[in-house]
Amino acid sequence: MKLQYLSTLALASILSLGMAAGCSNPCAAKTPPMGSTATEVTTDPCAGKANPCAAKADPCAGKANPCAAKADPCAGKANPCAAKSRSVGGPLAAELQGKPVLVDVFAEWCSACKNIAPTLAELEQDYQGQVHFVVLDMTNNATVAEAEAKAEQLGLSQFLAETKAQTGTLTIIDPATGNILEQHRNNPDKSAYTTILDSALAQN
Repeated sequence: MKLQYLSTLALASILSLGMAAGCSNPCAAKTPPMGSTATEVTTDPCAGKANPCAAKADPCAGKANPCAAKADPCAGKANPCAAKSRSVGGPLAAELQGKPVLVDVFAEWCSACKNIAPTLAELEQDYQGQVHFVVLDMTNNATVAEAEAKAEQLGLSQFLAETKAQTGTLTIIDPATGNILEQHRNNPDKSAYTTILDSALAQN
């Protein structure tokens, strides 16, 4: 009986070893037996297989830059400020032709007007008989009404409508075209006006 038990144990051990050998590293089974002259050839399991990442093309390749396709929104558009013609709306009245016109938008209560008054007085003296000086008085309702009538007569209605709230403004206008040559508000620098006036007179 004892002998039969030991035989059973031995058989179980042999079977266990056989199963362990079957579950061992498959690469180890390929190792040549000891003393063999055969050369072991180990094949790279990845050889012949393409790189799965290499097969995937760059998702951005071939696609144009979405921003490059969009043109500059400002390209081809003129400067909105440049588009506004610096003009009073057309040629001035016949009585103002032949000489540059300097328009003074004035009010007695205007501090800017008082600041530029000495400069304006010097310009009137220096360019007497060479430049037309026009005053549009915004002091009160009565003077505004007179200024509006005067502006309409001289071709300055559009100009007055745009500048009546900007007292202390001196504007030099080419009477032939109605173009504004220079415009300053509360600027007592005499040279800012003389340079333009001299240039306009030289062209007449």
